[in-house]
Amino acid sequence: MREAKEGFYPDRNMWKGGPGEFMPSPDMALSIRKITVHGSERIARRAFELAMQRRKKVTAVHKVNSFKLSDGLFLDQVRKVAREFPQVELDEVLVDAMTAHLVRDVFRFDVIVATNFYGDILSDLASELSGSIGLAGSIMASDNHCCAQAQHGSAPDIQGQDRANPTSMILSAAMLLQWMGAHRGLESLVRAGAAMDAAVDRVLADPTSRTADLSGELGCQAFGEHVVKAVRSV
Repeated sequence: MREAKEGFYPDRNMWKGGPGEFMPSPDMALSIRKITVHGSERIARRAFELAMQRRKKVTAVHKVNSFKLSDGLFLDQVRKVAREFPQVELDEVLVDAMTAHLVRDVFRFDVIVATNFYGDILSDLASELSGSIGLAGSIMASDNHCCAQAQHGSAPDIQGQDRANPTSMILSAAMLLQWMGAHRGLESLVRAGAAMDAAVDRVLADPTSRTADLSGELGCQAFGEHVVKAVRSV
């Protein structure tokens, strides 16, 4: 669970969309990091709500020993929300230690909540642990709107070569359908998203139907066709 409107991202932390980076002199560059109560409380609440549907554990990632004010504000809001969810265990881990713990014992964690920059980095690490950065789905969701987006972003270096692993985009679309179904009371959309998820698992279980990043031989289009067939048979 990654807060996506604040943090060390200069295009989204100023009032009128101005840059959060500037150079007071040619040999000095400064960047402003914005963390708010509203953004921190909102992402924390969604993390605890998600944890209630899973293993009831939230890990808050921070660097409060260095960013005492900004990460301190974030952690204050996480702890405040945690008091409303006594069934959920809260764990707090420094971001640098978190990278080591993810590699060493990924099953220790359930729901991870972080500010924007930390979440951006950790999401790539976590997806690669599954075998490829192309395997992790993601959505950007507010209370009223949702957008599916491949977790890894774009890959212009292989554009038009039929080499990309489309799993992340397929799973992102599945997550979008499930979000829409849950928020609009449409069980059919929830089932459709679950069917897509299960179909991807079935295709990936067969080594002969994997893409090159997973030591397979299928291209993007062929893999997608395998998933379509698997969805129809679910």
